[in-house]
Amino acid sequence: MPAKTKFNKLAKKRILIESFLAFLIVLSPFVFKSHEYLPDDESIETVRFLWMEIGKNGFPSIEGHGWFVLGKLVPLYLLLIWFFTCKHWWYHIILIPLLMYVFQIFEVYFYQDETIDSENIMWLLPICVVVIPFVYFIRVKLYDKHVHGIDLEAMDAELQVLKEKEELRKEREKLEQRKETLAKNL
Repeated sequence: MPAKTKFNKLAKKRILIESFLAFLIVLSPFVFKSHEYLPDDESIETVRFLWMEIGKNGFPSIEGHGWFVLGKLVPLYLLLIWFFTCKHWWYHIILIPLLMYVFQIFEVYFYQDETIDSENIMWLLPICVVVIPFVYFIRVKLYDKHVHGIDLEAMDAELQVLKEKEELRKEREKLEQRKETLAKNL
């Protein structure tokens, strides 16, 4: 396949994916406000929508449940788009708020407590312990290289050259000692 047609196919695919992501971003306020079309009547227990059955799930009304879930899902999918499209070195930090929203949604459906959004910081703590040092390590390496001009790879290469020179010097001294002992013996 010629390079130009392969490039064209990749460009078309990229434009299609980016257009879809842009459409999702443009759609986000409408998705967020769609809870207003759910019934606010407290006597209605469930509503069927397409293939789903939406219930109160511990909220006073179905509309309140929809408001809460959409208030978590919309930022979640926007953060997912940001995470997968971000080209900055710090994009792993986006995992922390992203997982916070995941835990908040998880808490609504899998906990039987009366309160929500209460203990999700304890779920995030182990993830923060892993992600934050990882991102800080990347930051330190970049800061040293671009701000201080410290290139660790170049320093390692220079140290290796110095070690090799030292080994060669020691070998030369051994050879000169052997040469002197041979000269004395003759």
